[in-house]
Amino acid sequence: MTEPLLDVRDLRVEYKALRGSVRAVNDVSFQIMPGEVYGLAGESGCGKSTIALSILRVLNPPAVITGGQVLFKGRDVLDMNDDQLEQFRWSEVAMVFQSAMNSLNPVMRIGDQIADAIQAHERVSDKDAEERSVELLKVVGIDPNRRRAYPHELSGGMRQRAVIAIALSLNPPMLIMDEPTTALDVVVQQEIMMQLRELKEQFGFSVLFITHDLSLLVEFSDRIGIMYAGDIVEEAPSSQLFDDPQHPYTWGLMHSFPLVHGPRMALTGIPGSPPDLLSPPPGCRFAPRCSLVMPQCSTSRPLLTPTGNRRNVACYLHEQGRPVTISPLMESRGTVTV
Repeated sequence: MTEPLLDVRDLRVEYKALRGSVRAVNDVSFQIMPGEVYGLAGESGCGKSTIALSILRVLNPPAVITGGQVLFKGRDVLDMNDDQLEQFRWSEVAMVFQSAMNSLNPVMRIGDQIADAIQAHERVSDKDAEERSVELLKVVGIDPNRRRAYPHELSGGMRQRAVIAIALSLNPPMLIMDEPTTALDVVVQQEIMMQLRELKEQFGFSVLFITHDLSLLVEFSDRIGIMYAGDIVEEAPSSQLFDDPQHPYTWGLMHSFPLVHGPRMALTGIPGSPPDLLSPPPGCRFAPRCSLVMPQCSTSRPLLTPTGNRRNVACYLHEQGRPVTISPLMESRGTVTV
């Protein structure tokens, strides 16, 4: 069996506050295989971006990684020194951030920014770096003549393509994409996603794709992890997750957005709010919002348990790994009111 490219084990991240520590990532584990697209979805503030920044070791205070391992090709990123991290970032894992305008230097031309990323990690001449920047712009569908444009002279979609070109500048085996299409309209969003799929086929890189848009993830990802309040509560191949969600929170997410095709359906949503992570619930963190809550949910935290077919669920409905079809239960019980 192929070894995972990225293996995150029991990652724990805390934000130090005056009133105590907030555990934003709560012993999270997942793997990404070579060439795989792994999606992370969940409400804002659930810890998705914190995981991404932890993998690259670019968290800013007051965030602190307090436990776990981040193994990339078998090496623990958390044990790397500054020189090793400099070689690791962008050469092994590159990141496309949420806002392209904030990621680009407003006073540098696009071509110069791509060349600068190349020369920061490799000893190449100015001419070679410029030639590679031209090729990268072609790869992402930007006219090379625009390499002398400044970020503000490009449209939102072109800026996002330029950021993707910078991320691909050293041909890394893995990209982290943190909500890369959030600020784009649906037409440009679709174009970017189609191009990402083509680039993945061309270069063979793996992707950690982070978004709150579950419908987008189902279309683009091979497997999906659903996060809630710092925990991964369900993990499954994307088609199985869409057809048969096994966690009440996943079911709620799936019924919180309208379908483009098919009959019209009433949207149920998820009543209530995520917990205060300064004082989270003692058991399952979703229990106060769950309509299928059981007594043990309020006293002990359910662990992510295999239910077969590459699926994992953290819910007491699936005792001893026994999968349960929860859609009829949710539809008959309705949603919880808090």
